Amino acid sequence: MKKAQGNSTLSRRRIIKGAGVLAAGIAAPAFLRIRSAYAAYPERPVKIVVANTPGGPSDIVGRITAAALEQATGKTFIIENRGGAGSNIGMGYVARSDPDGYTILLATNAYSVNATLYNSIPYDPLKDFVGVSELATSPNTIVVKSDLSAKTVKEFVALARANPEKFNCATPPIGTTPQIQLEVLKLRENLPKLEDVVFKGGGDAIQALLSGTTQLSSGSLPPAAQHIKAGTLRCLAFTGETRWPDMPDVPTMAEAGYPDFVFATDTVLMAPAKTPPENVKWLEQETLKVLSTPEMKEKLYKAGFQVRPKGADAAWARVSKEIAMFKDIIDKSGMKKL
Repeated sequence: MKKAQGNSTLSRRRIIKGAGVLAAGIAAPAFLRIRSAYAAYPERPVKIVVANTPGGPSDIVGRITAAALEQATGKTFIIENRGGAGSNIGMGYVARSDPDGYTILLATNAYSVNATLYNSIPYDPLKDFVGVSELATSPNTIVVKSDLSAKTVKEFVALARANPEKFNCATPPIGTTPQIQLEVLKLRENLPKLEDVVFKGGGDAIQALLSGTTQLSSGSLPPAAQHIKAGTLRCLAFTGETRWPDMPDVPTMAEAGYPDFVFATDTVLMAPAKTPPENVKWLEQETLKVLSTPEMKEKLYKAGFQVRPKGADAAWARVSKEIAMFKDIIDKSGMKKL
């Protein structure tokens, strides 16, 4: 009996041990597969959605960033432009995409503006996204063709008041900071007849000014920079906090007699809220690496941007703060909700 009992106990031990080995053999590869999947990200192209048309400031930053990430990581990054509806089409598209890290958003300040400006938007600005990284910032501009007699913003305002039917202004989409700053200027100077001609992107708006379709452009610096330097366009003022180093003779709006008139075009990478944190972290780290290189800083500066290498937490903090800030601006300016 004792011997039999010993054999029975031994058998049970062997069975348990064997089961443990089998379980370990099953579990270990599964664990390794999970770790391998994370380590391999991204295994296929990462799509960066720019919620504006080609040629505008966000598109310029997106293409420079995508190229730098490809070179640095050996992975594939592609730009997909989805402009329209004040950037809401592109932002809504990314919000509804699979949260796997393979579709991310390159957003401008329109993300924060639209939360108040529109009665309905296809994403929840506080719940549907997480920050990845700040990218770059650029001051906005007030620009005319060089053959116009106005040399300052005040001189342009005088012309527009004297001939209200002859002047209009090109801006990028409704809800962008250039479009909002025009509305603020119109309210401050009582220019209700200065029509806002809205285009899908900053590049389109500058082309309208160059062709004579409009007489003024309120936009970011990058699409206008080469034309200003060539002498085709004249920058009346920057809306940043300081003068732009390459154009030291152009005043800020504050210097031109408009205190508290500070607007910029900021760019930030964001991902759908349920994207695996490991993938977000990888994107954050690799983006910050390329932004820190002298080559990247030079490329963006030549394009009219200053690098803003801040991580996911700082990016999300700025976006969240701006949602409240732009709500205050829109409410006080009396802008009509869309």
